[in-house]
Amino acid sequence: MNRERLYEICLAQPEAVEEQPFGPDLTVFKVAQKVFVIATAHGDLTMSVKCDPDVAETLRGTYDAVRAMRVWPKHWNWVDISADEVADTELEHWVEDSYDLVVDNLPKVHKLRLQGEVRGIDLDSSA
Repeated sequence: MNRERLYEICLAQPEAVEEQPFGPDLTVFKVAQKVFVIATAHGDLTMSVKCDPDVAETLRGTYDAVRAMRVWPKHWNWVDISADEVADTELEHWVEDSYDLVVDNLPKVHKLRLQGEVRGIDLDSSA
């Protein structure tokens, strides 16, 4: 997988946005202001994704290119995509799972809107 494809997959998630709050070397993908992927913007391609804790440990035991993230090691995996060990379809699945885990923890109205169950709600209006 290349950087452009990874970014494309991240931005294909509903209401996903791309930011660089940590400077030009890291690109952060968020939904409802919550991070679901952190990726390198230059050099070797790596990403950090949120995972179910049991899944996170299983992936670390399965792939040499997957390690616990130093910060939030229980829920976040760091993946060396440039190692070319993990299939693109798996990487796509991990991005989607990370997104879903973040959405699942959003307030109900945000979650329902993102899951397509609520339409036309203006969350920014002060009622």
